[in-house]
Amino acid sequence: MKPRTPGSDPQDQLFQVRLIDIVDPAHPLIRLAGSIDWESLDNQLSAHFATTGATALPSRLVAGLLYLQHLHGLSDEAVLDRWLESPYYQYFCGGEFFEHRLPCHPTSLVKWRQRLGEEGSEWLLTETIACALRLGVISTSSLKRVIVDTTVQEKAIAHPTDSHLLNKARQHLVAIAHDQGIQLRQTYDKLCSTLVPKVGRYAHAKQYKRLRKAVKKLKGCLGRVYRDLLRQCDLERLNPAQRESLTHAERLLKQGRNSKNKLYSLHEPDVDCISKGKARKRYEFGVKASVAVTAKESFVVGARSYPGNPYDGHTLGDQLQQVEILTGVKPEESYVDRGYKGSGVEDVKVIVAGTKRLTAQERHWLFRRSSVEPVIGHMKSDGKLDRCFLKGLLGDAINVVLCGCGQNLRKLLRWFLWCLLRGYLAAINPERAYRPQGALLSA
Repeated sequence: MKPRTPGSDPQDQLFQVRLIDIVDPAHPLIRLAGSIDWESLDNQLSAHFATTGATALPSRLVAGLLYLQHLHGLSDEAVLDRWLESPYYQYFCGGEFFEHRLPCHPTSLVKWRQRLGEEGSEWLLTETIACALRLGVISTSSLKRVIVDTTVQEKAIAHPTDSHLLNKARQHLVAIAHDQGIQLRQTYDKLCSTLVPKVGRYAHAKQYKRLRKAVKKLKGCLGRVYRDLLRQCDLERLNPAQRESLTHAERLLKQGRNSKNKLYSLHEPDVDCISKGKARKRYEFGVKASVAVTAKESFVVGARSYPGNPYDGHTLGDQLQQVEILTGVKPEESYVDRGYKGSGVEDVKVIVAGTKRLTAQERHWLFRRSSVEPVIGHMKSDGKLDRCFLKGLLGDAINVVLCGCGQNLRKLLRWFLWCLLRGYLAAINPERAYRPQGALLSA
């Protein structure tokens, strides 16, 4: 059922204190809470719920928790623990009185993310952009020039090795046989428990001939268990998870060193191996993420994930379309690096780094292209873009969009903090009170 809305003016309670009497009204988080249009956000998020069934949690509570979670890079459990301790968090999420109990279980945030999906997460990002426009942090003309770049959002998986994948897949097949009451000729538990540690030791000692022999033996054990199980089991009696385990085992048996679309994780089979040319990290295992920011203020106006490791130029058209949908303004110029050559975008002027015969204005904005790099760095170090803990491709898409929300909120809080400091300086020395509005955001 649709989320419930709290009363507009609840009655005072004898043993509870109002949050407005505790918090500082000039605090940046309190001022940010008053600048977001929660009513409009509630109308958009309510469309993802049915009209029957149990009443859902208030949309402002969950939206506020998702904002705060990606603002400070917290987990589901950590953001609720901090909500319980901080009156500022409770006020931001729409509370009236200071509460001493958790508002919901951490799994409620999981269910909300699954219900909202990527579209509902984009509404959260749209509201941060609209809030910045209302406050004057960014202007409408800034939305016409954007900078686009891609990065890798790594998945929460272990570094893939053939020995561990083969042994894990064999253990899954043995568990399926136990559940179905099938007696295997041999499970190879004792043999594999000694082979897997030896593989790591052989690699450390650079005894690659012994390593390849041990991996080949592990693959043979998996193949024998797989064929023995396939002969005895009835595929129609297996549940979807068990059928998926059989599919993963078949993929591991068929793939080789130079195979395409390799399986790198059993619990995240859609992970891609992406090489971005980094000296410190040659390969990254995750999904490609695209980020679009304004050229002037470096404000995030678009964020999207692209599974399958596509070419950067092929993602530019879709990314610019998302910017137009979220902001309502069609970009006129896009500044990108050389990885976007041959993008095929015609309705927007694409200026690639290294292009000759540019005007003085285009050359000026092209110098700002590298400003997207620290934005991505802050989204990884301060936010949750560095490692995605959400399940599947849907989790990848939601996490990228919410990381863009967290980056925008950090910029808005810095803007409110500078406004507070500027007022303090004006009271002391009016000559020191002036500073350009975008200087703090672009720093």
